[in-house]
Amino acid sequence: MLKQDLINHFGTATAVAKALGVSKSTVSLWKEVVPWQYALLAEKQTNGVLVYDSKAYDKPNEPVA
Repeated sequence: MLKQDLINHFGTATAVAKALGVSKSTVSLWKEVVPWQYALLAEKQTNGVLVYDSKAYDKPNEPVA
């Protein structure tokens, strides 16, 4: 899951942090790919609108083609 997808869905990084129950600084520390634990949480919080894709975690922080 890409960080930008979360921001696009929730509107801002602050809204992402609030939705996932983490601090804004936690979100700001993420690279392009959201850490898998938060990606799973985001999938649950969005009722599957955003989906955790294990392929994105084969090579962390590289975009999925």
